Formats: sequence, C-alpha cells, structure tokens
Amino acid sequence: MAAGLQTIIYPVKDLDRAKAVFSALLEVEPYADEPYYVGFKAAGQDVGLDPNGHGKGMTGPVPYWHVTDLRERLAALLAAGAELLQDAHDVGNGRLIASVKDPDGNLVGLLQDPS
Repeated sequence: MAAGLQTIIYPVKDLDRAKAVFSALLEVEPYADEPYYVGFKAAGQDVGLDPNGHGKGMTGPVPYWHVTDLRERLAALLAAGAELLQDAHDVGNGRLIASVKDPDGNLVGLLQDPS
C-alpha cells in the first residue's frame, strides 16, 4: 500500500549553493547535512538534495512514494512496464529506496521506512 508522496529528492551539482537556496525557501536548517545528502523537513515533507543524483540517472526532482512493502511495489511496477533505474537498497537505518522510469520517462521513487 502507498502512504502518499512525502519525500522529494533533487539532484544537485553544487551542494553548498543548493543547501543555501533550499534553506532560504523552506526557512529551516537541514536535519541531515552530509557530503552525500542534505535533508530538510518542512510542512510535513522531506526534501532532499543529492549531489550524486545526476550520476544515478536523475534528470530532475524525483517524488518518492512511501510504501509498506517496497519490493512488492517495485515488482508490480516492473511487471506493469516500468524500467528499473535504481534497485532496492538500504540508505541507512533500514530505510529502503528504489526508483523506476514510467513508459514516458518520468521518474518514480519508492521509499520504505523500517517497521
């Protein structure tokens, strides 16, 4: 089951400049500030900046659907014709993510928090 869109990740080329822009936009400081990821929580949303996103095939912001069983949803998307972009993997503390392209090339992310 999908719990909705609660996370969006932006691929960025200059993490420091992007962090300054999003800090000004969201009016909060990052909750995560690492060389590989900067994350903000604002208005019930998780907004992430990924300096490696372009290298992972991200062509723009990727919305992440929060799901209860990522592998099941990923398999269903692939069976329906989606193309695998990033297979399921743990990004820390048991949080799983994966992403696909739909038939029109739009990126769709999946996110499963640990239970």
